[in-house]
This record gives sequence, C-alpha cells and structure tokens, in this order.
Amino acid sequence: MAAEKQRADLLPADALHGKQLGLSVSDSPDLDRLGLLDTHFRMTLGELARTVIIAGGALYYGGHLQPGGITNFLIEELYRYGRRDRPLKVCLAWTVHRGMTPEQIAKQKDLLGLFGEIHFLSPEGDRLDGPVDEPVIDDPPAEERARSLSGLRTYMTTNTSARIVIGGKRAGFQGVMPGIFEEVLFALERRQPLYLAGGFGGAALDVIRNLRPDYAEWFPSAHDAPAPDERLLKGLERIEEAVTAARWDGFENGLSEDENRLLAASYRPSEIAALVGKGMGRLLPPLEGKE
Repeated sequence: MAAEKQRADLLPADALHGKQLGLSVSDSPDLDRLGLLDTHFRMTLGELARTVIIAGGALYYGGHLQPGGITNFLIEELYRYGRRDRPLKVCLAWTVHRGMTPEQIAKQKDLLGLFGEIHFLSPEGDRLDGPVDEPVIDDPPAEERARSLSGLRTYMTTNTSARIVIGGKRAGFQGVMPGIFEEVLFALERRQPLYLAGGFGGAALDVIRNLRPDYAEWFPSAHDAPAPDERLLKGLERIEEAVTAARWDGFENGLSEDENRLLAASYRPSEIAALVGKGMGRLLPPLEGKE
C-alpha cells in the first residue's frame, strides 16, 4: 500500500504544462547560523529547475545577467535537461537592462539560445519589444530603481501561476521593503499560490513566522540580532493587511498542512523541489474527459 501511495504522489510527465513558476530567491543572512553554504542554496535552484522543466513548466526569474549569477546558473542547468522551447524567462527591470551595453545583451541572448528568452521591461513593468537604443545609465536614481523593481515584480506576478520563495535580505535592500516581501505582497493581492521554503532562513522565514508562527518555531530569532529596519516591519504590516483584505495567505497551494509545515523548515533540495512540483501538479484542473 505504501508503494502504491508513493507512486500515486509522483509528478506525471507534462503535469506542469502551461504552468509558470516565479522564482523569488535571494541570499539569506542566516546561512552561517544554519550551518548551510551557498552551494546548498544553488542545489535547491537546480532541483527546482529540473522538476519544473521536466514536467513541462516554465520558470520566470527577475534578476541580472552578471557572470556567476543565478541567471547563468539556471542556464547551465537547462543545458542538462535539453528542452529547447525557451522555458526560462529572464525578466529584466528597466534600470537593469538600461545599465547594459548592446554587446552585453547580445552575449547573454547567445548564451540563452533556445533555452530561454529575455523580457525587457519598462519602469512600470510593461514588456518592451526589446532593449532601448539609448546611452547606458550606470547609476540611476534610487527612486527610479525602486519603481522599476516594483514594475518587475508586478509583471512576474501577472505572468506566473505560482511563486516559490527562498532566502532574502533583511538589510541593505532597495525600495520601501525587502524585495522578497514585495513579491509575496503582490502574490497575496492576486491570490496567487505561494510555496514558502523557510529552511534557508532570511526574509522568507520572516514571512512564514508572520503568517503561520508555529511553522517557524524550529528556528528562534537570534537574541543578538540588530534592530530590524523600519521598512522591514512596515513590509510585514502590509503583508498582514493584504492577507486580511484578500482572505488569502498563499498556503492554499495544493499542499496539505503537514506538507506546508515541512516546506517551511526544509533545506533539502530534492524535498523542496518535490513539494513544489506536487503542489503545482495538484492545482492543475483535470483534463477534459478525465476523472
């Protein structure tokens, strides 16, 4: 019976066809305290990419195109799995692609090849036909940078089916709140399923602690932690307000309570990827004519 149940829980081929997973991932300040390395973080991204791509889904990531970054890591993972229908969508905020030369953009397009495509966005988050043919802007004003990042997050939320949240800064962030918080906020406002992976700590675990405190009891706050940034506290308040207004906390994601609790504490790459894939697969409507 146990073997039959395990087989029933496996993600069928093409189970995520037509589904898009938004990646909200950023370095966590808690890795040292948890005894984890950046390697564990990247292994998790690799497992997520494998799970989604093999099951027919697409990945949306908003970041930069610097060598050695997450975008290049994801491209390397896609090379391993061979899907050539551009399943990776790299979304670039206005201030990010405006800081790149045409040569840099062309090089990244060549690197992506048939494995992905770049979505160039306006300051408001509308998709442009391509990069703007104007002089490079090296150091845009902070307000413009924050506005373009909000536009990026709006675009990604509109164009994805669900969002995975891992890590995230508590300090040194740009904008009115940590980026992870704003991404969660936009998802909640649109009643989008969330997969909150708290095992790497960071802003993702702060969100979990705020929404489901008992899910985060495994990792008490550090006694010697510095006073939190006021913008962080206001961001958490905004998230609480969004949950109340939408009557939705994102945990209606295809996973059971026990599975969400496991995801909230897991740092195991294969476990996180399996839970996300399982949840997204369960959310799919049955095929017409099928039970």
